Amino acid sequence: MTQLKLAASPEIMGILNVTPDSFSDGGNYSNPERAVQRALEMVEQGATIIDIGGESTRPGAESISVSEQLERVIPVIEGIRQSSIKDVLISVDTTRSEVAKSALEAGASWLNDVSAGDDSRIKGSEKEPMLLLAAKHSCPIVLMHRQGESAVMQDKPHYDDVCVEVSDYLVKRAQAALDAGVPKDNIIVDPGIGFGKLLSHNLQLLAGLESLVSLDYKVLLGTSQKRFLGEITGIENPQQRVVATCATTALGVKAGVAIFRVHDVHENKQALDVAWQIKQVKN
Repeated sequence: MTQLKLAASPEIMGILNVTPDSFSDGGNYSNPERAVQRALEMVEQGATIIDIGGESTRPGAESISVSEQLERVIPVIEGIRQSSIKDVLISVDTTRSEVAKSALEAGASWLNDVSAGDDSRIKGSEKEPMLLLAAKHSCPIVLMHRQGESAVMQDKPHYDDVCVEVSDYLVKRAQAALDAGVPKDNIIVDPGIGFGKLLSHNLQLLAGLESLVSLDYKVLLGTSQKRFLGEITGIENPQQRVVATCATTALGVKAGVAIFRVHDVHENKQALDVAWQIKQVKN
């Protein structure tokens, strides 16, 4: 499987939700052919990784079955692998190792797990724990922080020091991945903006990105169109929060973030390129 090889400049991960209920693009790409076309558009706009999700993890979302996830994501992965962008990196956004295993076999390259590879929360035993699966296939895995399951994570989340607690958690999960045999270069950490966090928590995490980068793992940032941006700007429609998202992308580049997971690839790639060139200037 593909080893983690990022260019010198940060990468764009394009979001492709093949779900009916994601907060921004739910239902837009349920048709596999339309989903593959969207992947093609994002690659043309500058995405180097396509992140395919078959289960919504938005606040309040309920879990769905493994079989339903597979019915959604596998045809899209196979469609991309048979298309003109067949060599693009494909990430599967799932917390279930059974889904991840089938996705890897179908042609996925990365794993993106909002539960940070913690299989203990799943009732019954998974056939192959997520971290061991990542090690076996030598594939990159994104480990994200969230406080609680999606259905309840926004019910009064509390932190004494959100930056310290999120960093400590991600270090522990990264160590668990190392212990499972995942190479360090294949471990990416994500602070989980908007996942069990209030506005103040999200802002503190964004202000403290450099400390997260200093942990010496590649960092992924996912702020795209999220609710906290609407709280700041007063914009209720997620799809109109593109400029706000680009602001966080530029700040993330300055802080040393390696990967940006976004819906609006064209606009965020512009923000990334400009911020990256400024960052290269030696004072």
